[in-house]
Amino acid sequence: MYELEKENLRRLSDYIAKFLRPSLIKTFITTHFDKEMVERVLSEEETSVTAAAQMLLERMCFLEEEGWFQAFLDTLFASEYTGLYKAIKDWDFHELEELNDHRKLLERIEASITKLIKPSELLTYMNDCLKPRECEEIKAEEIQKGYIAASQKLVDTLLRSDKPNWFKALKMALDACSCYQALELLESNGGGTTTIGCGSDGEADSMMTVSFEYREEAESEDMLMSANSMTVTETPSGFKGECVRSGELKLREYQKELTDAAEGQNTIICAPTGCGKTIVAVAICEHHLKKFPGRAKIVFLATKVDVYEQQYNLFKKHFSSTDPNIKVTGMCGDMDLSVQLLIESHDIVVMTAQILVNALHSGEVPSLDLLSLILLDECHNTTGKHPYNNIMTRYLDTKLGSSTQSLPQIVGLTASVGIGSFKDRTEAENNILQLCANLDTRVIATVTKHLDELRTYVHTPDKEFFEVPQRTCDPFIRIIMNIMSNIEHLAQKAFDIESLSNIKTHEYGSQKYEQWIVSVQKSCRVISMKNSEEERRICRDLYNYTEHLRKYNDALIINEDARTKDCLDFLDGFFEQVRNAGFDETERKLTALYDSQRPQLLVLATEGQQNPKLEELKLILNEEYHNNDQTRTVLFVRTRALADAMKKWIEDTDSLKFLMPGVLIGKGRKSNLTGSGMTPTNKKGVLDSFKSSDQSKILIATSVADEGIDIPQCNLVLMYEYVGNVVKMVQVRGRGRAQGSRCFLISSCKDRIMKEKINVIKEKLVEEAIVNLQSRPDISYKVDMLQREDKAQRDHVSASPEKPKKQGSYRLLCGKCKKFACLSDNLRVVQESHHIALDRSMFERFTTVPHKKPRSFCGFSKNKKMLCGDCKHDWGLIASYLTIQDLPLLKIESFVVQDCVTEKQDYFRKWRDVTFAIREFDMKEITPETWPPRDTTF
Repeated sequence: MYELEKENLRRLSDYIAKFLRPSLIKTFITTHFDKEMVERVLSEEETSVTAAAQMLLERMCFLEEEGWFQAFLDTLFASEYTGLYKAIKDWDFHELEELNDHRKLLERIEASITKLIKPSELLTYMNDCLKPRECEEIKAEEIQKGYIAASQKLVDTLLRSDKPNWFKALKMALDACSCYQALELLESNGGGTTTIGCGSDGEADSMMTVSFEYREEAESEDMLMSANSMTVTETPSGFKGECVRSGELKLREYQKELTDAAEGQNTIICAPTGCGKTIVAVAICEHHLKKFPGRAKIVFLATKVDVYEQQYNLFKKHFSSTDPNIKVTGMCGDMDLSVQLLIESHDIVVMTAQILVNALHSGEVPSLDLLSLILLDECHNTTGKHPYNNIMTRYLDTKLGSSTQSLPQIVGLTASVGIGSFKDRTEAENNILQLCANLDTRVIATVTKHLDELRTYVHTPDKEFFEVPQRTCDPFIRIIMNIMSNIEHLAQKAFDIESLSNIKTHEYGSQKYEQWIVSVQKSCRVISMKNSEEERRICRDLYNYTEHLRKYNDALIINEDARTKDCLDFLDGFFEQVRNAGFDETERKLTALYDSQRPQLLVLATEGQQNPKLEELKLILNEEYHNNDQTRTVLFVRTRALADAMKKWIEDTDSLKFLMPGVLIGKGRKSNLTGSGMTPTNKKGVLDSFKSSDQSKILIATSVADEGIDIPQCNLVLMYEYVGNVVKMVQVRGRGRAQGSRCFLISSCKDRIMKEKINVIKEKLVEEAIVNLQSRPDISYKVDMLQREDKAQRDHVSASPEKPKKQGSYRLLCGKCKKFACLSDNLRVVQESHHIALDRSMFERFTTVPHKKPRSFCGFSKNKKMLCGDCKHDWGLIASYLTIQDLPLLKIESFVVQDCVTEKQDYFRKWRDVTFAIREFDMKEITPETWPPRDTTF
């Protein structure tokens, strides 16, 4: 893990050690090393700071835990090592090396200057370039050992300083303290204006050249001359005062072909995964910046935070190496920054699409004419209600309206335009034309002239299909289904649940059964009875029954694809959570029902038949790694729970545990029982481990990895019951980049295998459709016609009067037990999207638990979760907003809304769907009387 960073630290350890003092980053050392190692480093520092720093850097190269390198950078920054932080973060030591002449001068005159100064007087004027601890140590040295010893301490500290202003600050301090002899000594020896190129013996100083080199790897998707592979190399010539850069962008011929196609016009660039579309995007940006110097404003949009992180790093590293004057920044959902300010103060901004949508909607970004170029990664998503289409709808309304605003150039990037459903080439063409209309382009750029060169770099894996028989009669499954049948019977006795849904199915272990549960739960929430207590009891019971049915259904789905053991572990986890929550009488009965069967389930999970699909997967993996022990595998699965189960299976299988599987899943909205969401830092650690040859050899991934995320070279892609549309097929298959790589679909479902075979045929139809559209003279007319039709439809919808929001008072009731939460009169909306309750008495009706992942957003800082005081149902968050503490931030999907007059109940999944009016929040409503501190409430 972090092999690149470790290699760079090794190569530059002698140089970094000249600045770094380990005791100043003690927090990092104590966190990542054992007590003995910490003591050794700090003990060595007492003898030699440089030797201690070298010892630390050497040991850092053996760290394996996720996030250690970022923690090192964070500690440097927090410890005010700002210059060293920037140099290591960007692997650019140019600014630090500019201090080299000053250091050599100070070293040469050290013996003289230390006799001419009083450090305690100078420190007053040098706070900007010395750390507080360093100042205190110098003062203590002067008190204990005198001026000369303190002066030597000051000089040693300055020689290790990474602050660019230390030499200037020293001169100003000497002048302010009337130390003219010392100042003259500095200036007469060069004063920093004369380059010191020779040592005192007249021989050239020993130097080392720092060279930044980009290595482009064909197998890495969209790699920016492999910006992830940026290395720092030493050359015998020594260290010069400037960096030698070899990071100039060198496009392949097929990349030039794609870049040229987008010259000055809206374009969809359609090229295979792994061909380097990001390189093309960077080249387009460079051309655009040169064409509109000082006026260009570029936004690169990503669909996901994971992709944003990756692409932002590529853009940042490239332009910091080739042209540091180009200002590149990034912005994703967790950042509370001004979008307009970022755009106005930078040349290129990389961001997730929703951020731009929000900024346009709020008026923070008044219009798209602020930009001159928008690049949309994975642009095939520009359909329906996707943020991309939201942005382009605004673009098209401006273009087709009477506005005189200038509009930015649009460039979309994708591996496939095979969107939507289609049966033949004509329907495929119509879908592609609609995408062109949405993106306002008449140009679909593909590689045609240099196709042979493209094929030498991009390999399309061979595809094979493995149809595996399903399990035969399984007593474990029979027991689970019998439990589910009993629960349905109990639920039916409480209420006629068959009347609550139009979906008629009892096919346990299916997605359709999941849909039936969702439908029943939705109807359960709004059951209305004359006896309110009876209504609360029945609604809570039905919620519990259906929630248990849902988990058993999930367990059957896990059992179908994984081990019975994993299915049992999933259920054990669920019931542990049930016992730790409300645990009412109904939940106790349901738990007892499970407990009575668990001993038999455990025996069957331990001794029962194996899953044939896992046996087939094990044979494939054993054979592939036997033939090539350097095989790199990406295993795609459908769900997070299955990803977690597959990881455990591999780790528990003797012949496979050497693969050391990593798991890559999405962030998710909730922490599930198994396979909870991953943070960007977690994902980076997993990907770094997979890139390392001595670490993970297999990556288990959900759909988060099929689009956009850069996964390095692998030669085996396994699709485990994982089938989607044509675009998904192209993206998943494209993860196998090496020559001779293969892609296998493993499934026990004939329909699933047939669907993937049809996708292969559809891919050919899409290719034919593109070729035909590229030669059609009427493509511009067709696109214009579609745009006018879409605009007319939007105008019709916008002209239709909106259904007015109802006035009146409503109760918010717990969606699980119908406990009263608050009145709609007490609701307020903040920033048009966040809904708070200004009802201090509400704290008597809920409980709180600490939030596992506290964070800040839009002025809010969430810190606790809010749970129903009776049934522990999740109601939302407790957060602070600006200076206001302890505000209930509600999730509408957790409640039922009841009209106070008619007592009619409604359920809304989104706040935008509610039918009653909610007032805007006014800070004046919060006073010490209306919102006292929490401790005075109880």
